[in-house]
Formats: sequence, C-alpha cells, structure tokens
Amino acid sequence: MFRALLTIFGILLVVAIAGAGGVLFIFHNYGRGLPEYRQLADYEPPVMTRVYGGDGRLLAEYATEKRIFVPIKATPKRVIQSFLVAEDKNFYIHPGVDVLSVIRAALTNVRNIGSSNRPVGASTITQQVAKNFLLTNEVSWKRKIKEAILAFRIERALSKDRILELYLNEIYLGFGSYGVAAAALNYFDKSMDELTIDEAAFLAALPKAPNNYHPVKKPKAAKARRDWVIGRLLVGGLITPAEAELAAARPLQVRQRSATEYIRADYFAEEVRRQLDNRYGEEKLYKGGLSVRTTLDPRLQAIADTVLREGLETYDRRHGWRGPVARLPEGTRLDVKIEWRRALAKIPPVKGVGSHLLAVVIGLRPDDALIGFGDGASGRIPLAEMKWARPWMENQKRGPKVTSPANVLVPGDVIVVDPVTANAKGVAYPAGSYGLRQLPDVDGSIVALDPHTGRILAMSGGYSYERSQFNRVTQAMRQPGSAFKPFVYLAALDHGYTPSTLILDAPFVIDQGPGLPKWRPANYTKKFYGPSTMRLGLEKSRNLMTVRLAQTIGMEAISEYAQRFGIVDFLPEKLAMALGSGETTLLRITTAYAMLVNGGKRITPTLIDRIQDRHGETIFRHDRRNCVSCRATIWTRQETPAIADTRKPVTKPGSAYQVVSMLKGVVERGTGRRIRAVGKPLAGKTGTTNADKDTWFIGFSPDLAVGVFVGFDTPKTLGRRETGSSVAAPLFRDFMAAALEKKKAIPFRIPPGIRLVRVNAATGELARAGDKKVIYEAFKPGTVPTGRTEVLEGESWTAERNVWQPATGTGGLY
Repeated sequence: MFRALLTIFGILLVVAIAGAGGVLFIFHNYGRGLPEYRQLADYEPPVMTRVYGGDGRLLAEYATEKRIFVPIKATPKRVIQSFLVAEDKNFYIHPGVDVLSVIRAALTNVRNIGSSNRPVGASTITQQVAKNFLLTNEVSWKRKIKEAILAFRIERALSKDRILELYLNEIYLGFGSYGVAAAALNYFDKSMDELTIDEAAFLAALPKAPNNYHPVKKPKAAKARRDWVIGRLLVGGLITPAEAELAAARPLQVRQRSATEYIRADYFAEEVRRQLDNRYGEEKLYKGGLSVRTTLDPRLQAIADTVLREGLETYDRRHGWRGPVARLPEGTRLDVKIEWRRALAKIPPVKGVGSHLLAVVIGLRPDDALIGFGDGASGRIPLAEMKWARPWMENQKRGPKVTSPANVLVPGDVIVVDPVTANAKGVAYPAGSYGLRQLPDVDGSIVALDPHTGRILAMSGGYSYERSQFNRVTQAMRQPGSAFKPFVYLAALDHGYTPSTLILDAPFVIDQGPGLPKWRPANYTKKFYGPSTMRLGLEKSRNLMTVRLAQTIGMEAISEYAQRFGIVDFLPEKLAMALGSGETTLLRITTAYAMLVNGGKRITPTLIDRIQDRHGETIFRHDRRNCVSCRATIWTRQETPAIADTRKPVTKPGSAYQVVSMLKGVVERGTGRRIRAVGKPLAGKTGTTNADKDTWFIGFSPDLAVGVFVGFDTPKTLGRRETGSSVAAPLFRDFMAAALEKKKAIPFRIPPGIRLVRVNAATGELARAGDKKVIYEAFKPGTVPTGRTEVLEGESWTAERNVWQPATGTGGLY
C-alpha cells in the first residue's frame, strides 16, 4: 500500500515538474520579443480635437476615431458593474488570467471538437487590453499564450483601475463608437451618468461581437444578451429583483443622436485646422484631444457670408447671363412629370447652390417661363425677373435687351431660382413665382478683425466652400492697387509732411533705360489737377501725386514701411510699387490698416485665442500678458485690474491718426462716398488694379477693421468702370451697416498732441472768413500752417544731423 502511494506521489511529482517545466518553457519561448507593455502606463487613447467659436459653440471636430475619454473616477458605478459582470466578474481578484474560467472554456472547447462552433474564450479584461493594444486579432493558441503572458506582466505594471480605464475608453462597441462614452451617445443620445440599468447592460453586452447584437438588425439577440447581463447583475446582488424585472421588461430602443449644432464658418474652420496641423502635426490634431477656443464671432461671420454671396451675385447680374447650370438629356418628355423629375434627379449635384433652388424649365409662354422642381412642385418665372439676363459677352459686356423668355431660356434648361413675392415696384406676384438667379464665376473674400488685439472675428474666403476650398483671405496673392497708398502718405507724415502739404498733380514721366518704354503713370480720370493737398490726393486717389510723394521721400522708406506693417515680406524699391504693384493678401493689408486705427501699435492676426491639451493644460495663448488679479472667482467689486499694453509701436500715434483722418475723408468726400450711408464714423480706402482686374476696400470703425476683395481667380477684367468703389465698397458698406446696427456711434480716438484746426479744404491754408469749403485738419505740434506753403514738385529728402529736410535730386529713382 505504502509502495502504491509512493508510486502515485512520484508520478504526480514528475507530472508537476514536467508541467512546471512546460510552463517555464512556454513563458520563455513565447515571452521573448513581446511588445513593451510598460508603455501602457503612459498610454492615452486617441481622442478627437474640438474647435469652438468665441461664444463657446462647436465649430468643428477632427478625429480618426470619435472617442470621448472619461477617467475611471468619473465613470458611473452602474456602467463599471455592468461591464464587470458581463466580461470579467473576478477582475479585481485574479492576477491577469482567470484560471477557473480557462479550465471551464477548455472543457467546453473539447466537447465542441468536430463541430463548427467557434472556440470559446476566457479572456479577462486585462487580456483584452493586451490584445487590443499590443497584439492582433488572430485566432490561435499562440496568440492566447502571448495574451496571457502580457496580462501577467500588465497586472504587475498597472493598477486595476488604470487597466479598466484603458479598456472602457478603447473598446469598439459598434455604431462607430470607440469607448463607452461615445457608445452612450450614439445608441441612446445620453451621457454615461444618464444611462438606465437596461441601457448600461446593453452596452456591456456588446464587446464580444457588436454586430451579433445589433439592436436594429438583430433585436431579439440583442435583447436576449442585454437581459442576460441584467440577470448577472441580479445574481451578483448589484440590483434588486424589482429593478431587474423592470429593466428586463423595457423594450430595447435606440435613439438617434441629437444633431450637433455647429457654427457655419467653413473657411475659418479650415484655416484653423491648417494652423493646428502646422503647429502640432497630424497625430496630435486628429488624436490628441485638443480643445481649441477660436476668435470667431458667429454673428459677424453670418453677416460676412451673406454680404459676400449677395455682393458677388449683384456684380454678376450686372454683366449678363452665361446660361443654365445643366440641361436634361435630349428626348426627355417635359409634359410628363415623372419623366422630367427622374431626369432632374440624375443631374450631378451643382456645387455652390446654397439656399437657392434647382429647377428645370418645362415650358415657355410670352410673359413667363414654367418651371418644375425635384419634389414635383411647379412654378413660374415672370418676364420681369429675367430682364437682367442679357447675354454675357467677352470682357464682361452684355448683349441685346431681353424682350421674351425665349431670349434667355430653353425647355430642358436646369437653372437656379429663388422665390419672389413682388416686383421692383412692390407689385405683388401670384403665389408660386420665382426669380431667375445665376451662380457667379467671380469670387472674393471678406475678413473682419479687432484692431486692438488682432483677433479675427469673421473670415469668408469665397462664394462657396463647397465649390472652392481656396481661401482668398489668406492664400490669394494679389496687387492691392490704391489700397496701398495710405502707407506712402504715412511715411511722408512721419518724415515731416502734413495733410495740408501741397503736391503737384501734373504729368510725370520716367526714362526706364535703353530699349525700355517711358513710364507714364496717370490718374484714373486721365486728368491733371495742379497743386493739391496731400489729403485731397488720398481722398481722390491721385496716382500722380502719390508717385511724386514717393519719389521725394524715397522708395527705401516706403519699402521699409510696407515690411514694417507686414503688408509684404519684401518690396522692390521701384516707384510703381508706391501705386500698389506689390502682391499681398487681404488678411495682411487689413491687419496693416488695423494698426493705423489702433494708434500705430503692432498686432498679430490670430484665429485662435487658446489651446488646451486633453488634460486641460493651456499650451497656447494668443494674449501672453499675465494678470495676477484677474480672478473672477474672488472678485468683490474691487477696481478693474490694469493690464500693461505690451504692443510695440510701428509708427507715431499722431501720424497714424492723421492717416485715419484722411481715410475718413475718403468716405465723406472721396472714392468711398458710398460708405456714408452707414451713418457711423468710418474710414477706408478703395483699391483698383490695372485693367480693373482686382478691386478692394479696406477700412475700419474705431473698433473693427474690415477688408473686402473681389476679383476672378484667374485675373481678368471685371468690366469697364468696375472699380473698388463700385464693386468692393458696397460689400464693405453692407457689412458695416449690419455689424454696427445696434452699436453706438463712436468717434475715432485722437491721441495727445494732435490739434484740429479749421483749414481751407482746397489750399490747406488756415480758413478765413468767407471760405466755402472748410474742414478740420489734424496737425502735430509745431506743424500748423502759418502762411503760404511751397508746392512739392518731386524733391527728395536727406537727413543732416538726424533732422529730415528737403533736398534736390532724384531720391528714390531706381
């Protein structure tokens, strides 16, 4: 007997040693070359980046996996308990592998040998973390062994809570949901703490195979699996029998996630995305969970988008009809509704339609055109609503007048229309009347920013982002034309001139050298006006006066000013550059104008106020000034803290105000007279390039700088007499009228030392009794005119003993 027991003990010992040896061999053999598991200690799952407008509303989201990361401490107990009973009830007591579950699964798989059943697993949550983060989805014993080895190692390196946190935020639960928080939103339109017992149980039922428990495609299997989890909660004593019965009785209902409200600002959002990508890289942009607060003002953005679209359409209508956007196939029966509806539905989507409606012409009558829509509705376009549609001709000219709908449309034309209720005289139309519209081929842009901080409040980079993603605010390099002139005059003011300085407006010719034609700049009117004040030269945009002034002070100074204000990186020192021949962007020149109205202080334009990382730490802030006393939580009606102004000066405040005053004159008496209709203190300058290819208006109120550009993407003429005054200025006017509608009229701020003196507007001399055209002119100390002034005819200036004074010569000619 003793010998038999000894034999059995020996056999068991041999088996134990062999088993231990086998385990050691397996761990040694399969444990080599496994992924580094310690990286999980610092692992952060990919989380979407969210971009917000200035009012806190969502502007955009960027992610490869739309995941919402929730720390384990913030995860509701009900959710944790549901996943533990469903996936790993012994999670907090096993060392990474649940041996009893492994044995039970092994016995089940032995019984299933020869059947088509998939092998049963016994993976713990730790093993699933190892698989999801460090291994592949390969179904094999080798992977299971590696999974177990990694699970043991992970348990030694990480806490149980950290492992569970990784699991709950990483698992895929169907419906495009990565992590439990995203699944709660996508399945039930709830946050995790709002989930009921049955809803949490359903989510816990999904990790094994989300598609097998699809609540819509496989509702019976989904409910059965959910009820099984509810039963496990009951067995574990985590819910009462009454709660279990109520939860199981509830139907499994999926609620569509509420549509996220986004601010519509496509060009702005894309520019922010581009900057984030350049600053942090694609990995951090799409997976880093950044929280980005932008400078966007949704109200101003909506105004900019509307004004730009309407302004471009208004210009486009002045230059005729280019034809329909498409045509139905030949042979389509227009008298059979189902046939033309089917044909219209097959027309490729027309980009840029926006709020307009797509229609097909189904018939013509002497006084109107009959049209049909994709939903089967019909309407009419009165002849009066087609009168503008004269045929487009080359160079933006128009053909003969429209006398009949047949002059414009042909049955089968696919066109763009808008509902109309009355004609231009206010006479009502019958119901179902529409106006013919056209998508413009011209394009443009508007940008608005705070001149004191550089915060970009609105950016509309084109007629339609859907049609063209090219941002004409930041990417279009174009000649600003006369919009550059204020900086020529600013350089002169900083060098001792005054707004009353007389400059000769007369023919100007430069010999450019052997074999080259003479350069003869001219005024837009092709006329000469003799001696005129500097103010008048800017208000009326006189080219000859500007060139003479540039020649006198020297192009070196003007080039330096253009670079100092950020208009260009480098400006060739040639006289033609004084008339705006150097290319720039709308954002750069608008920022330069902003530095005039803010008193000559440097600002940096920005789309972003602040960026925080996934942990809430601020990693970027546009305003870098520190204010220790700026704490709203401890404010007890004490005095508002004073924050230092760290902006560096780019010009003298007095000179900046003198330019602002002259630009105010542009609006009151000059090329920007259309702007006066706004009825608020405004200033600005038109810009038009040769052959009327590019048009601009850049201007400001005391607290808002706005730039407008209109032109074709491939430069060509906008048409005869289409200038900054007729094309761009109306957009500036309409934007400012809406933006300042409920704002009080604020005068431009006058810096210390400036004197406002009554002068004769024509001569610049002190006003006398009987003078008819008298204005208030801004002068710096010691520069008020005391008598007759000399006329600047083309002298240069030199500096002796650091004092600028006139000198003869060709200064600035290159």
